[in-house]
Amino acid sequence: MRKNKIIPYREDLKSKARELRKNSTLSEVLLWQEIKERKIHRYQFHRQLPMLNYIVDFYCHELQLAIEVDGDSHDRNYTYDVERQKELEQLGVRFLRFDDLAVKRNLSDVLRAIEGWIAEQKDIV
Repeated sequence: MRKNKIIPYREDLKSKARELRKNSTLSEVLLWQEIKERKIHRYQFHRQLPMLNYIVDFYCHELQLAIEVDGDSHDRNYTYDVERQKELEQLGVRFLRFDDLAVKRNLSDVLRAIEGWIAEQKDIV
């Protein structure tokens, strides 16, 4: 895969990210339990990671993959989410987005989708 690319971030986002980790949604907790500690293809994910002026739910440096869990606030923040994603994609970050309910109701399908995406990347690189 690629060499890990560290994306700079605003220093004040560290405390905000720490707060988000302490107050994770149920969907974020469920997904984190499955992807932490290199459980998926031995890739390391971080949660609530600051990048530029933003914080992404989960991120893998090796894959340059951000995983977002979109809950109720996503509808209210749609324009913000689109801009954030576009700006980060310009730096090479790729996104997988999952609906909050999909994570709660069909976690195994979400994990298969993530694993499938990773397998496709291995074929490309």
